[in-house]
Amino acid sequence: MTARFARTLVTAALLAFVAAGSAQAQSWPSKPVKVIMATAAGSAPDVIARIVTDRLSQIWGQQVLILNRPGAGGLIALQALAAAERDGHTLYLPSSSSLVVLPVTNSNLPINIERDLVPIALVGEQPFLIVANNTLGVNTLPELIALAKGKPKELTYAANFRGSLPNMTGEWFSERAGIELTFVPYPGAPQGLQDVMGGRISAMVEGLAAFAGPMASNAIKPLGITTPKRLPNYPNLPTVAEAVPGFDSRGWFVFLGPAGTPDDVVKKVNADVRTVLDVPEVRQRFETLATYIRHLTPAETGKFIRDEQDAWRPVVKKVGVTSP
Repeated sequence: MTARFARTLVTAALLAFVAAGSAQAQSWPSKPVKVIMATAAGSAPDVIARIVTDRLSQIWGQQVLILNRPGAGGLIALQALAAAERDGHTLYLPSSSSLVVLPVTNSNLPINIERDLVPIALVGEQPFLIVANNTLGVNTLPELIALAKGKPKELTYAANFRGSLPNMTGEWFSERAGIELTFVPYPGAPQGLQDVMGGRISAMVEGLAAFAGPMASNAIKPLGITTPKRLPNYPNLPTVAEAVPGFDSRGWFVFLGPAGTPDDVVKKVNADVRTVLDVPEVRQRFETLATYIRHLTPAETGKFIRDEQDAWRPVVKKVGVTSP
């Protein structure tokens, strides 16, 4: 075999490989796509996910099914992902808690976060909001702190499951403010919100998306957003940092896939998510929900997750939050 002939064979093989990959990407998805989530329907991540997946369904010409698997600090969702096929038709859109808290608090996960997940795209970042019920008699975060100092452990706050980032944010806020609030876990934001509006729970910590409706109808009292600076579209909403200097907490949403998800599928999902996030109506809806878009490649998404894990790990250990 001549060297020239050998090079020809190699080139032909490479072209065939590229063509096969391209054909795979063009034919995907060939059936409904499942998106596994660790939070309940109606939670802030769920609200954001449905905005994005509705548009992806239009692009792909296939139904995109959101499978809400809340509970056990995100462990149930990870178990569902571990059992999923690796054909690119199952994606994972976890709460940030599942990636930054769960690995620290649970050493027996069914999936190795680093080894068994493929980063695909960052959907957006969203600060948390601390709200109070209207019967508590407080209008500001300093008033809540003063009331809590006079009633140690008497005031309650709702958040998603123990070990969730809203829960950790509530614990971190309590520790920094020098108060003791009693945490009441809820399987999802709607249930906790119902008890806050009914006056049965003092306060709540969740992404702003879950509070948009009740805020508009004055059914709750917004006290502080967890960004370092006030939000451009909510200029009258104080930051937690104004009462507790240096406080900063946020949630974020990323698409991942099980290891073995074809590279062409990863690239296509990343590109299509970018397309959806650039739709003016989607951007406007995200702004209303205080969710901020940042386009990242799959590799950049992986680095973003690692950086967030490094930043939150010492906080999780200091606060002492534990998963169930």
